[in-house]
Amino acid sequence: MNRTKQLFAAAMAIVLCGSAHADWKGKGEAGLVFARGNSDTDSLNLKLEMSQEVNLWKHQLDMSVLRATTSGSTSADRYQAAWQSDYELSDRSFLFGGLHYDKDKFSGFDYQANATTGFGYKIVDTEQVKLAAQVGAGYRRLKNSLTQKTSGDAIATAGFGYENQLNDSTKVLDNFRVESGSANTLVANFLGLEVKMNHKLALALGFDLRRNSNPPGGLKKTDTLTTTNLVYSF
Repeated sequence: MNRTKQLFAAAMAIVLCGSAHADWKGKGEAGLVFARGNSDTDSLNLKLEMSQEVNLWKHQLDMSVLRATTSGSTSADRYQAAWQSDYELSDRSFLFGGLHYDKDKFSGFDYQANATTGFGYKIVDTEQVKLAAQVGAGYRRLKNSLTQKTSGDAIATAGFGYENQLNDSTKVLDNFRVESGSANTLVANFLGLEVKMNHKLALALGFDLRRNSNPPGGLKKTDTLTTTNLVYSF
């Protein structure tokens, strides 16, 4: 659990730092499960999203941790961090540059890390509905968890972000991304529903799907995760 504690401490430090500046906004999520009886199950699910807009720039940080054990054996161990900076070209279009790091013990890859750049466009941008798409290219490094060999390849990337404020308290979100290279194609999609309890707190339901086209060792290509979290907005 040392890596979990370190990442959680870093996330909390960022929250405290960000909260001290009015131009940062974001939210933190946490979900915990402790079950005892015929089997012992512990799970920890943490998320942090922060963004800042400065003149023509928008910066966004996303971090997440998933840890689970069943009867003392680790059954889930995933860490993710992403940074993206957008430069506004017009009210609808922007250029972006981003860094993404995925570490999932049970995916067959010790890690997948990339740096990308490209073009994005806000297809819909109203107070109720927001839909933005982006395409780009970059470079990725992969480490095979079975052979411990590291490789690199050029990738193409695409994605979209969708938000729909159904009413004053309920919001639907969907975030999709794909990064494709010669070694592997990673497809990830998160579908979420948030229901506000008050100005700061909300309950969130989420369904997370990740698919690797070429996982090492004949592992399953698709992993899914369903979460229920408490959300704190700042």
